[in-house]
Amino acid sequence: MEIRILGPGCPRCHEVEKRTINVLAQLSVAADVQKISDIKKIMEYSIIGTPGLVINGNVKCSGRIPSLEEIKRWIQEAVA
Repeated sequence: MEIRILGPGCPRCHEVEKRTINVLAQLSVAADVQKISDIKKIMEYSIIGTPGLVINGNVKCSGRIPSLEEIKRWIQEAVA
């Protein structure tokens, strides 16, 4: 599983990263988690605002901090 956290490194981006890592630990799911802060690479995902969360190439969220339950559901869907 590949997870990308898109953002310049603001506190909101760090919160998305922290929540995502916590959910992965709760579910005992291994994933390649990378933070992408390069604006050109972020633009490749066609998101309007940061932070962004991308799971297996699919943009799940942008411009807001998703809830733990949302992240959990998205990861479970990607594993299934």
